[in-house]
Amino acid sequence: MPEKISIFPRYNTMGASSRYRFYMYAERLVKAGYDVKISSFLDNDYLKQLYGNRKINPFMILRSYLRRFYKAVFSAKNVLLEYELFPYLPFFLCSFFLRGKKYILNFDDNVWTKYSNKPWLNGKYDRLIKNAAGVIAANEYLYEKIKRNNSNVIKIPTVIDLDAYQKDCPKFEKFTIIWIGTPVTYKYVLQFADTFRQMAKELDFELLILSSTTLEQNRIPGVNMRFVDWHSEIEVEYLIRSHIGIMPLTDDDFSRGKSAFKIIQYLGAGLPVIASPVGENCNVIRSGENGFLADSSAEWIDAAKKLSFDNDLYSRIVAAAKKSSSEYSIQKYFPIFLKFMQKSFGEPARRS
Repeated sequence: MPEKISIFPRYNTMGASSRYRFYMYAERLVKAGYDVKISSFLDNDYLKQLYGNRKINPFMILRSYLRRFYKAVFSAKNVLLEYELFPYLPFFLCSFFLRGKKYILNFDDNVWTKYSNKPWLNGKYDRLIKNAAGVIAANEYLYEKIKRNNSNVIKIPTVIDLDAYQKDCPKFEKFTIIWIGTPVTYKYVLQFADTFRQMAKELDFELLILSSTTLEQNRIPGVNMRFVDWHSEIEVEYLIRSHIGIMPLTDDDFSRGKSAFKIIQYLGAGLPVIASPVGENCNVIRSGENGFLADSSAEWIDAAKKLSFDNDLYSRIVAAAKKSSSEYSIQKYFPIFLKFMQKSFGEPARRS
C-alpha cells in the first residue's frame, strides 16, 4: 500500500455515504501513518441548499468541477474514488486525468440507473471498473454486477463506529418509530403512506422523521409525525431514544442496489427493525430475530403491534440487534479494507 493516497468522495461530511465510506476510513488511514489527502466534489454548502429545498446556485457546481480538476492534476499515484472522478462527464475525461495512476472505485448505490438515458455516459461505469486496480461494493447486488468487469472486487458494507453508539439515553415517552434519511429518499416513506395511516388506526405511535423540517409540508395526513433536522451531534441520541427503526423500499433496480445502511444504524442503536424485503435488507435482517421483513401493509402493521405489545419479544430482538451490529462495524471492516488496498495498490515503501 502506498504512503500517499488521494481520496475523492462525492460529498463532504454531511453526505452519509461519503462520511461513512470515506471520511471514517481516511481518519484511520492517517492514524495508521499514511499520507492521505481527501477532497469532496460537492461541499456542505451544496447539501444545505439541497436538503433545505433551496435552488442550487450553478456557480457552486462550476466551482466544484474546477476544484476537482485542480485536485485531480495534483493527486497521488494511488486514488480512491466514490463512483467516478467527474460526475456527468464522459469516460474519456475521467480516463485522461487517471492515466498513469492506480485507482479503486467504491460503490454503495446502483448509480448506473442515473446515466441510463444519457448517451454520452453509456457504459462509463463499466469502463471505469474494467480499468480499476480494485472495486469495493456495498452489497451483494452491486458485487455481482461489478465482478462481470473486474475480478478484484470486494464486498464492504457501509458500517458504523460502535464506539459512537455507547450512549445511555432514555426512550421517548411516546412509542416512537423512526426513519432516518435524506429529503431525497423521503419519497419511500410517502409511498408507504397508506400503510402508516392504517397502522395509526391500530397503534398509538409517533413517526419521527430525522431528516429535515422542510419535509413537514409533505406530512402524511392521519399519522402523528414529528420532523427534526438531521445533525451528526443528535443522530445517535435520537436513534437510541426511539423504539423501532424502519426502512421501507419499493422493489426496483435502484432500490435493490441500496446498502441497507439505515438498518445498520438502527441495529447499532439496539432498535428492532421493520424493513421491506428488497435487496441487501434481506441479507442484514433475519426476520423474527433482529427485526422483521414486511412485504405487505398487514405484515408491517402486525410487526409494529407485536413489538409494541410483546415486551419479551421486544427485549429479545433488541439483544439480537445489538449483537448483530458488530458484524457491520468499522472495527471489523477497517482491517479488511486496509488489506484490500494493500493488495490493489501494492505495499507501501518503508520509511527511513
